[in-house]
Amino acid sequence: MSRSDDPGQTYREFTEAVNMTPGELRTWLETEESKHVGWRKRGTQGGESVGHESGRKIIELLRRKRDQLSEADYQHMRKVVGYVRRHMAQRPSGDVRATRWRYSLMNWGHDPVKAPLPPPGGPSRKALERHGAPPEARRGPGCGTAPRRSSTRSEPRAR
Repeated sequence: MSRSDDPGQTYREFTEAVNMTPGELRTWLETEESKHVGWRKRGTQGGESVGHESGRKIIELLRRKRDQLSEADYQHMRKVVGYVRRHMAQRPSGDVRATRWRYSLMNWGHDPVKAPLPPPGGPSRKALERHGAPPEARRGPGCGTAPRRSSTRSEPRAR
């Protein structure tokens, strides 16, 4: 994990680690699976897990504008990045779709079986699925090359 105090670097690493939207994460946190995984703070009987609490904070962070983020927010972002990286390195073998390992990561905003989110300011995931990646000349800085989906349409889609 980068211990960088550079807010831009922290933000980039956070948006790479968190691949769930605020809505997806909110819906996930309401499930029983989400509520039954993770470490609970000492002295709490059946209370909220640390990861579940983090998930609620992540939703708030994702909904804030960058200029509204505090030093405490960036500190939590670094914590999220570290957690996701450590646990991704411990990936179990086999199908992970119904594992506590995946559920715990999802509480921290990362679904390991889901494709990463596009970079902030770029086209949405749904747009990329519909139209493919934009031509190289129209891509913003830091955008990787993704294979373009071939289209079988002979005429442009009406808008």
